[in-house]
Amino acid sequence: MPAAIGYDLRMQASQSPTFRYAEDADVERVVALVESAYRGPSGERGWTTESALLDGQRTDARSVAELLQQPDCHVLLAEHDGRLLASCHVERQGDAAYFGMFAVDPELQAAGIGKRMLAEAERLARQEWACHDMRMTVIEQRDELIAWYERRGYRRTGEYQPFPYGDERFGIPRRPDLRFVVLLKHFDGVDAWKAG
Repeated sequence: MPAAIGYDLRMQASQSPTFRYAEDADVERVVALVESAYRGPSGERGWTTESALLDGQRTDARSVAELLQQPDCHVLLAEHDGRLLASCHVERQGDAAYFGMFAVDPELQAAGIGKRMLAEAERLARQEWACHDMRMTVIEQRDELIAWYERRGYRRTGEYQPFPYGDERFGIPRRPDLRFVVLLKHFDGVDAWKAG
């Protein structure tokens, strides 16, 4: 990946992505994107990085492949001219949908693709699954990311979930106090496609 991406390409990619569901052939591309967004030197260029909180991997090919086999579950991709721009995991859980593993190419962060990707995931949840809510979990210490979701209608539920210490599939914690805050957006009266 080049060190920098031109302004014109950033604008084209952010304004006209195509969306589709990942297939088995996409697994390695998804893993590479997620790792680049959350870990290591490339992740440090983007604002979604967790490098200050976690070492190790964010996901792996087995975990992504397993998601593709689950019912009521999609890994959603955003692409432009064959380039993978962003991905996320969306799963129906009763009347709510779960949103996770959200990754945007570090070269394209702050170009608007993240907002479009989140809106497409919300559209899927509302229109295809008739869900009333979207839920997600975010590491509590990620204040800037939580604020980004709050500007798009998500609210803290007051619920917390423990971080899976000891399970290196989710990373190696660099501090002892990590936990997840649960965020929720209620869709009634909201046009998810135009939100944000």
